[in-house]
Amino acid sequence: MTPFVIAIILSAALLHAVWNAIVKTAADRTTTLGLVALGHVIPGAVMVLLLPLPSAESFVYILLSTVVHFGYFFMLGQAYRHGDLSVVYPIARGIVPALVGLWALLFAGEWLPLQAWGGIAVIAVAIQLSSWKALRSGVGRAALGFAAGTGLCISVYSVVDGIGVRLSGNTLSYWAWGAFLHLFIAGFVGWRKRDTLTRLPARVWLLGLAGGMVSMTAYGLVLFAKNFAPLGAVSALRETSVIFAALIGFVFLKEGNWMRRLGAAVLVALGVALIGLAV
Repeated sequence: MTPFVIAIILSAALLHAVWNAIVKTAADRTTTLGLVALGHVIPGAVMVLLLPLPSAESFVYILLSTVVHFGYFFMLGQAYRHGDLSVVYPIARGIVPALVGLWALLFAGEWLPLQAWGGIAVIAVAIQLSSWKALRSGVGRAALGFAAGTGLCISVYSVVDGIGVRLSGNTLSYWAWGAFLHLFIAGFVGWRKRDTLTRLPARVWLLGLAGGMVSMTAYGLVLFAKNFAPLGAVSALRETSVIFAALIGFVFLKEGNWMRRLGAAVLVALGVALIGLAV
C-alpha cells in the first residue's frame, strides 16, 4: 500500500473522529445523528445534479449500502441508549477490521497476507486498550448486543461500498448518490423527532450539519482508497478513528489516561506499518 493511500485513509479516520466528537458532546445524540445524515444529503443533492450517473450495476450496491446504513444509525442510536459511548464505540469499531477481512475474502476474493492480518490484530487490540478502563467497568447485555450489531452493519456496508465503487466507473458519482440517499435516514429521524427539531437552537443545527459534511468527506476519502487497496486493510486503517477520538477526548474533553491512550496510539502506528508493508 502506497504512503499516499495510507495518508488518505488516516485523514478519513481523523475526520470521522471529529464528527463523532461532535455527536459525543450533543445533548440529544439521536437528533444529532439525524442532522449528520442531513449533512450528507445537502451536498449530495448538488453533486447528483452535476455529475453523470454511476454504472447501472453499481446502483444495487448503492441501495443495499443505504439500507445497511439505516440499520447502522438505528443500532448506534440504540447502543447509545443502553451504554456509554466510551464503551459502545470501541466494541463496535474494534470488531470491524476482522469482519471486513472475512467478508472481503468470501465475497470479493481478496486474500490478505499473514502480516496484514497481524496488523489488523494489533489495531484491534489498540482500539480496546484506548477505552480499557470503561470496558472493565462492565458492559450490559443490551449495550453489547447493539454495539456488536453496529459493528456488523459497518463491516457489511464497508464491503458493499468497496465492491460497488469499483463497479461504478465514477467514484465521485457513487459517493454523491450514497450521500444523497441518506435522505431516508434523515427523514426517518426527522419524523421521529419532529417536535424536538422545531425547538433546537441554531448552534445545534449548524454543528449537526457540519458534522455531516465532515462525515461525508471522510466517507468519500475511504471510497477513493478502496479503488487501490484491499478492503480489509482499508477498514483496519479506517478504524484508527477510535484512537484519534480517544486522543481528542483526552486533549479537548479532558477524558481518560494519557499513558494508556499514548500506548494505544503507538500500537496503531505499529499495526499501520505492518499493513502498509504487507499490501
